[in-house]
This record gives sequence, structure tokens and C-alpha cells, in this order.
Amino acid sequence: MPNPILVSACLLGLPTRYDGRHKGNEHVREHLREKGLQAIPVCPEQLAGLPTPRPPCWFAKGDGEDLLAGQGRLVRCDGMEMNTAFIRGAEVTLAIARLTGCRTALFKEGSPSCGVRRIYRQQQSVAGQGVATALLRRSGLQVYGEEDI
Repeated sequence: MPNPILVSACLLGLPTRYDGRHKGNEHVREHLREKGLQAIPVCPEQLAGLPTPRPPCWFAKGDGEDLLAGQGRLVRCDGMEMNTAFIRGAEVTLAIARLTGCRTALFKEGSPSCGVRRIYRQQQSVAGQGVATALLRRSGLQVYGEEDI
């Protein structure tokens, strides 16, 4: 497969977001075509087994890197801790990257899984990275957001 890249499925127009919708982005699709990249769609939250639609989640403490280090906390809107599910989704996403030879990812900003520079903590947009982004970066992948292209 020539030039594979992981891409947040919602950016490709797939209805994978927590609210059952998508964030289809023509600029992303154009970028992939121009660069000759083969998109490998992923949704770490669906890969974790979470349903779509699903209750929104955000960080109660820290960000994805903190969560992987055992210092963060990610919760559902009703307060239920979701650390294990989000780590599992990140691990499956990394496995897909390895299986397909992906060395880069293009992810959706603001997501608790995919956020590259921005996440939500206590329903506020703050600087930070999602769980899947943090794990991919720890494993040597380059991850950038749709706002970077």
C-alpha cells in the first residue's frame, strides 16, 4: 500500500463521532489526494468497543500523555471513568498502524482520543493531546491535526 496514513474516520465523512455524526472535511480529502496518501480510517473510541452514538467524554485530570502515565483521568459526562476503554482504543489504533505500515496520522482536534494540540477538560477547550495521539507519538509516529494542513 503506497503511503498509508491513519486518518480520523469522522474527518473522512464517516458517522463515528460521539453524537453519531461526522466532521467530513474536503480540505483533508484534498490533502490526501494531493500528497498521494492512502487513508486508513480509524476511530479509536469505536475500536475500543464504545457505541455510536455514545455519551460525550472529557478529561477530568491531565491529558492523554498523563493518562498513559497513570496520572490522568478521563470521564463520561455522567462521571463514569473511561480510562481503560480509551487506552484499549489507542492500543488497537497503534496495532492497525503497525499492520498497515503507517508512520503518520491525521487526527481530529479536540477529541479525547485524537486531539493533537487541544482536548476538552471539564468541558473547556484546553491545550493537550488525546490518548491515541499520545500513544502513537510514544511509539514514534508523527501525528498532526486537520488544522495543520
